[in-house]
Amino acid sequence: MQKLNDLSRSPNPLDPDGTLIAVIELSLSSWLVAGMVPGVERQPLKKLAVDENALLKLLNRWREEAAKAGHRIKRIAVAFEAGRDGFWLARWLRARDIEAHVIHASSVAVSREHRRAKTDRLDTELLKRSFLGWLRGERDHCKMVAIPTTQDEDAKRPNREHESLVGEQSRIVNRMKATLIRLGIRGFNPKLKKAAERLDGLRTPEGEPIPPNTLAELRRDMVRRRLVSDQIRQIEDARLERLKQAPSDGPHAMVRLLARVIGVGVETADMLVQEGEKGLTRSGNARVRRGMIQLAWRFLMFQKDSTLAQWFRTRTENARGTRKTMIVALARKLLIALWRLVRQGVVPDGVVLRPAP
Repeated sequence: MQKLNDLSRSPNPLDPDGTLIAVIELSLSSWLVAGMVPGVERQPLKKLAVDENALLKLLNRWREEAAKAGHRIKRIAVAFEAGRDGFWLARWLRARDIEAHVIHASSVAVSREHRRAKTDRLDTELLKRSFLGWLRGERDHCKMVAIPTTQDEDAKRPNREHESLVGEQSRIVNRMKATLIRLGIRGFNPKLKKAAERLDGLRTPEGEPIPPNTLAELRRDMVRRRLVSDQIRQIEDARLERLKQAPSDGPHAMVRLLARVIGVGVETADMLVQEGEKGLTRSGNARVRRGMIQLAWRFLMFQKDSTLAQWFRTRTENARGTRKTMIVALARKLLIALWRLVRQGVVPDGVVLRPAP
């Protein structure tokens, strides 16, 4: 769990005469690059193929145009919105001494007075104004996303794949139950080891067996669920093996410490360590928000004597309809308390820990 970074202000003061500014509207088939070049009255706009080397050549060409106009470029600042392309382009640009930033898409203010025309050209203008304001140090224009290393991104993959597979497993099970209910068959658990063997013996209320096409579909779903279940187990076993092999490694030590909190499992602990750098906000990481709200409900069950649980009960016992609102507040407080635990070793008041392994 990383300390929250203050990415709302530009790290360097803006020198308009020595700074070349560019924003990029990324799409699958092309990049639209808008620039602000010192000494060049027109504001250039160039459509490129998806090619990082072509982008670098364009930025160098704009630098030369500024030099011809009598402006020596000391800083090239490039920004684009976070999206499908991730962070590889920002890392690639930074490796070539170009200041690159990734804008949090939901942090860019847009007019809500009427329907807004939306084109790539207009989007680049909006991004350019927002980025320029941020470079000046004006906090409300936009916020930047912390750019992770390749290793940081790779460390998040097991948890994200696990979440996806668990969701897929639930969808398969729910689909099978719905199929059986349409035939009037209830109470069948597709997750049992011998569920596949029991399918042939199931009967509808009319005493009929499951129709052949439906039966074949259910068997295929059984195979899918078993495959997904095996993959989930592989991810969990690999995670435990990594923790066992390097227990004192920074992130691993944090996971082990968080997992000692009764009510926090290894999966939740790993998610918080890998994903928890953005905090619990609507514009932050949705995985952290979902996970922390679920953890907050579990925390009330397993840590009833803790100060945080008592705080929640005090504010909700006589106020009807406030539990859902207050659970988010509890989740925020709990996230801060867990961050202090892994960073400073401060155990939250009244929280019970499992014995150290």
